[in-house]
Amino acid sequence: MVSTGDTAPTFTATYGTSDHEPFDLADHLGDGPVVLAFFPGAFTPPCSNEMDALQANLGQIEDAGATLFGISADSPFSQAAFAEEYDLEFDLVSDMAGNAIEAYDLSIDIPELGLYGIANRAVFVVDDEGTVTYAWEADEPGNEPDYAELLQAVEDAA
Repeated sequence: MVSTGDTAPTFTATYGTSDHEPFDLADHLGDGPVVLAFFPGAFTPPCSNEMDALQANLGQIEDAGATLFGISADSPFSQAAFAEEYDLEFDLVSDMAGNAIEAYDLSIDIPELGLYGIANRAVFVVDDEGTVTYAWEADEPGNEPDYAELLQAVEDAA
């Protein structure tokens, strides 16, 4: 896994919209901290809870000058429906090819659900220089991060 102090791996993927616009993390570095919130799958209860919690804290994240991205292996169409259903005001990134999941060493399998190569739940804060200043990965994919700790890390990176 990518750790605090590491240079954040950049990656390309697709925005989670029906337009299939390309996403490149490198385009977002240097404009304030970036928060990368990896989640296993749209519309699952823990992921819905996490995205709701991040949405509830979006004002504080943006006040610190940070940009938040939710990242999963879901299709752009699924992510667009997920964002609409939960009124998410931050961008989701579709990593169907697994570039980001592989770069951050977060690939997990949940065979009982027929899921392979999806992202474990993890959150990274990356500063202006592209250095990871906060790294958290769930011991179990149903666990959520400590949101107060995450918000403090975002403020510290600003």
